[in-house]
Amino acid sequence: MKYTWGIVLCISLGISANALSLFIPLGPVAIAIILGIAAGNILKPGKLFSAGITFSEKRILSIAVALMGVNLNFMILKDLGYQCILIITAAMAVTISSSLLFAKIFKFDRKFALLLGIGNGICGSSAIAATREIIGVEEEEVGFSVAIINFLGTLGIFLLPFIGTVVLKFSEINTGVLIGNTLQAVGQVVASGFSVGESAGQTATVVKMARVLMLTPVVFILISVFPKNNATESGSGRKNTVPLFIVGFVLFSLVPTFSLLPEDVIHVISRISHYALIVAMAGIGLGITFSSILRDGKKALLVGSSIFVLQVIFSSTMIYIFLR
Repeated sequence: MKYTWGIVLCISLGISANALSLFIPLGPVAIAIILGIAAGNILKPGKLFSAGITFSEKRILSIAVALMGVNLNFMILKDLGYQCILIITAAMAVTISSSLLFAKIFKFDRKFALLLGIGNGICGSSAIAATREIIGVEEEEVGFSVAIINFLGTLGIFLLPFIGTVVLKFSEINTGVLIGNTLQAVGQVVASGFSVGESAGQTATVVKMARVLMLTPVVFILISVFPKNNATESGSGRKNTVPLFIVGFVLFSLVPTFSLLPEDVIHVISRISHYALIVAMAGIGLGITFSSILRDGKKALLVGSSIFVLQVIFSSTMIYIFLR
């Protein structure tokens, strides 16, 4: 019973966020965080809700990440040429690495900046959710990162078609590559790509899904880079281990890759993951205070924006060199 009220609150905020996403182009995950922030600071839920909120932001989030693996189908790589795969890999590496550079330039927390780089470089909210525990960041930083990444992606929906077709005068297909290689969420990529044309939309979607696949190797790289955050007690000391939700994530990724379950079942699992992520983000939002937004929000937005601008510039340059 101690979890009930907090979980009900998070689910209610998640349902509201999902409904509002039909009218607000931010996406339900970002809206859930915003609603959580508003509810947490205005209503100030007490001890009756705390256990359920903590359960939502930790356990439900872990379940969401594990089930998220069903969105990965590694067979999609066969549809891309080696040049496109090179551009995707290089852009991701530069985007994530640049986060550490901007952290130093703006005197910003390195782990927080890294989370922004991962969100920009791979797949937005999903990547942040999958790596936040591995890196060892605070819940507030997760909430900020998701909100900023979704905000930048929403702007990109409208800016990138203009940049690709008008400013850079790319072909429709190359504009699709630019969109798929820079926007954070699949929904953003689809909306932006198909606004240019059918070929751009299809290309952007395939490139984006290939970027999502990069989450798996990045997760294991991070586990090796941050071993202390992924260690468990064992007899005389601590030993490194892969978090259980990551094991689930990898196992579920095998399902679509090798067609282990019917498409309808995979779709249901994917939707469960999606809704669980929304509920978890509502829980994270409930823990963010207005004072922390005023303290860290502006600089986080500056760092996130700098990473995104560099990502667009680098991807555009690579496309110009290799895909002309």
